[in-house]
Amino acid sequence: MGFRRNAPPRRCAAAEGSVHRMERDEALAQYRAMLLIRRFEERCAQIYVEGKIGGFLHLYIGQEAVAVGAMSLLRPDDYFVTSYRDHGYALARGTDPRPLMAELCGRIGGISRGKGGSMHFYDVATGNFGGDGIVGGHLPLAAGMGYAIRLRGTDQVALCFFGDGAVNEGAFHEALNVSALWGLPVVFVIENNRYGMGTSLDRASSVKDLYQRGSAYGIPRRDVDGMDLLTVREALGEAVDRARKEKRPSLVEVETYRYRGHSMSDPGKYRTKEEVEEMMRHDPILRFGNVLKEKHKVAEAELEALDKDVQAQIADAVRFAEQSPWPSPETLYEDVYVRSPYVHGRGADKDPAWRAAVREDRPVEAFPPWVPQPAPAKVEG
Repeated sequence: MGFRRNAPPRRCAAAEGSVHRMERDEALAQYRAMLLIRRFEERCAQIYVEGKIGGFLHLYIGQEAVAVGAMSLLRPDDYFVTSYRDHGYALARGTDPRPLMAELCGRIGGISRGKGGSMHFYDVATGNFGGDGIVGGHLPLAAGMGYAIRLRGTDQVALCFFGDGAVNEGAFHEALNVSALWGLPVVFVIENNRYGMGTSLDRASSVKDLYQRGSAYGIPRRDVDGMDLLTVREALGEAVDRARKEKRPSLVEVETYRYRGHSMSDPGKYRTKEEVEEMMRHDPILRFGNVLKEKHKVAEAELEALDKDVQAQIADAVRFAEQSPWPSPETLYEDVYVRSPYVHGRGADKDPAWRAAVREDRPVEAFPPWVPQPAPAKVEG
């Protein structure tokens, strides 16, 4: 891939060996997870054009290996926080696509009750503390998670994902400095997809090797081919182990690529068709599919069957979103405050949002796990 050095895709000996240690079922599950993200995002693009999704929509197509590789390493009690391009992480972490699709459509059955939209997927039950629409704004939150883990004395880990544009924000330096100073178990992951909105890395950063920014704070750092699932797992696995066992932060730069524009409103005219086509040759799903066929002797028909199952699951999620009710007017005042002993509410009695506050979070209802549905019978006419 070689964004900066014009080199072929880098291979890692440890990653090459990891596929042999990965059970066949686990490997197929991770392939399916990447497919689920890809098909979910493609369907989102379609219904956005149909006017069923409002606001912004930032797609994750092309970057699937990062989210799937990272989430495969976390324990159920670990945490993560990310930026506005947040769909892929929630899906890779195991959140049901149905409330995610409903959230995009602004329905009450959404993961954030229809109030967050594309940029604000939250699922506290899975350790997902959401997407943040402010570039770099969530990095201090990740440091705060690491500090909470330190205070509790547990061996949990917090992952923080952000784009290459965030490394020039002050919050990046503040978060890395305090994490190194206090020994916080946070893994900071730069998803370098070459462009901060429409501005290329070459025009935005004097230092092109972004992972080297960690040297200013004495943080272990490395870069890795983000289009290769196995290489991502190897690199992030090392960083997660360091955070869990040594209570030290890491900075990992994963070189990846988004096939679509910054958002659905971006035609992407700042890059050439040839560049996009070249990067598609290194597609993470295609590459890992080839690994499965070579190392695990998976037949092409089995991969195609997985794809059909995923597409059926996405169709089911769209049906759920379309059938989910719109939020009632009363919900406008909910979820603004929380009734906590740490919040002083005197004088707020006249505020309808305070009166609507509750002590507990309002999590989305649990859905039964997806099972393949039989195709509807054809009616002869």
